[in-house]
Amino acid sequence: MADEAALARGRAAHARRDWPVAHRSLAGADSADDLVLLAEAAFLAGEDTESAGAWARAFQLTSGDAPRAVRCAFWLAFGLINKGDFARGGGWADRARRLLHERECVEQGYLRYLTGLRSVLQGEVVPAHAAFTQAVKIGERFGSAELTTLARAGEGRCLIYLGDVAEGLALLDEAIAAVALHEISPLAVGDLYCTVIEGCGELFDVRRAREWTEELSRWCEGQRGLVLYRGQCLVHRAELMRLHGDWTAAAGELDRVQELFAPTAGPATLASAGYERAELHRSAGRFADAEEAYQEAALWGRDPQPGLALLRLAQGRTDAAHRGVRRALDEAGEPLRRCALLPAFIEISLACHDITTARAAADELAGHAARLGTPLLKARAGTATGAVLLAANDPAAALAALRPAASVLLSLGAVHENARARVHIGLACEALGDRDGAAAEWDVARSVFRALGAAPDLGRLDSANTGLLTSREREVLALVAAGRTNRAIAAHLVISEKTVASHVSHILAKLGLPSRAAATAYAYEQGLL
Repeated sequence: MADEAALARGRAAHARRDWPVAHRSLAGADSADDLVLLAEAAFLAGEDTESAGAWARAFQLTSGDAPRAVRCAFWLAFGLINKGDFARGGGWADRARRLLHERECVEQGYLRYLTGLRSVLQGEVVPAHAAFTQAVKIGERFGSAELTTLARAGEGRCLIYLGDVAEGLALLDEAIAAVALHEISPLAVGDLYCTVIEGCGELFDVRRAREWTEELSRWCEGQRGLVLYRGQCLVHRAELMRLHGDWTAAAGELDRVQELFAPTAGPATLASAGYERAELHRSAGRFADAEEAYQEAALWGRDPQPGLALLRLAQGRTDAAHRGVRRALDEAGEPLRRCALLPAFIEISLACHDITTARAAADELAGHAARLGTPLLKARAGTATGAVLLAANDPAAALAALRPAASVLLSLGAVHENARARVHIGLACEALGDRDGAAAEWDVARSVFRALGAAPDLGRLDSANTGLLTSREREVLALVAAGRTNRAIAAHLVISEKTVASHVSHILAKLGLPSRAAATAYAYEQGLL
């Protein structure tokens, strides 16, 4: 016999969204109503297997009430399909469909939703869109806010994949707005937040992603012991922190995912966390750690490109970098995935001195950015175009593309990407003879790289600057580092003291250094002596 006192505690805990207490107290549930509460609490506490078992038992107990049994089967299939278990999830959907036969009811809409969910996760966008649209109509007909909202979010994601970005985003915003009405179960709310945030991430819509991530965080914090969505929430926050240059905080969020949620987090969360960790390691020059983290992401089902290709480039393995990102780009069918790969492909193509390929890729990226319209993607396209023009010896045109891109990146708080764009701007200024302008850009970039701990970028900047020194300037720098005065250098090189002073001034400007002492330290660091 069930412990009625425990069940009462479980029901009360469920009502106040205390999922661990609800889960423990409802463990002895034997009625359909209590099993539903147990299934929900277990799911939100990250106990997927126990949740599935409770849904299955509730389904059996309600088999005489077809609509009610179908709801149990729906949430069981929902969890399985979202985890990628399409066979078992589809089996439960089919079982539910047989119970309903041709009965007209809102549950038919839930089954249409499952069809759309399975289709979109398998990359079949057109049939998914049709199924979600049918589900929306059924939800509206029967006045089901939950079904209508879930299906509308799915419809929005499909429209984005199909190229109707404005309408797709409008549907996502509408779906999230419905959460405030408190007519949607916690199971649906968490999925909605993640669906919308992932859609914003795919579109490079930083402002929306930040807004909805903050909303998801607040929603998670209002529920004790919530596991299922809290791990994904932390990964989304880490992604934004990395973009905004708060790498230490981003690493902290990923550590929390590992410490608190690794035993219960799904493969998608673990894969995303591994990839984000790898990106942080790569950007900081911890290449061995990055390699391990990319492998972890791949283990959980995430293609480690383009990050792995950029790691290979940083390691000097240019051919491997090109092969990896080329393979990923060839496999990427839909534009959003190509947009995630193209900036790295362009950078690597330029490193391979293949300007023609890089230019074609930059043109493609610019086309996608114009159609999608999000500021971050437009800025990335502008930076890529500027880099290609710079490589093609057209610094004036490069500046026309780079300066607006850098300005947008700065407004978005993308400090690392802004600093990298400034390096290109400095190179363009130098090519046009504006050494003061170049030095100013490099000085800002260098300070950002140092503050972030972006060792590879700092090394590339210093190497690029060193390469801009003439042979005579390198001679002068070596003598400055040896402690010689301008007069002594002039005598040694048989030139005027005024000419030496001019050389020293140009060296400091090109390298973005404040003093002769800094130039001496730089020369030792770069092995120029």
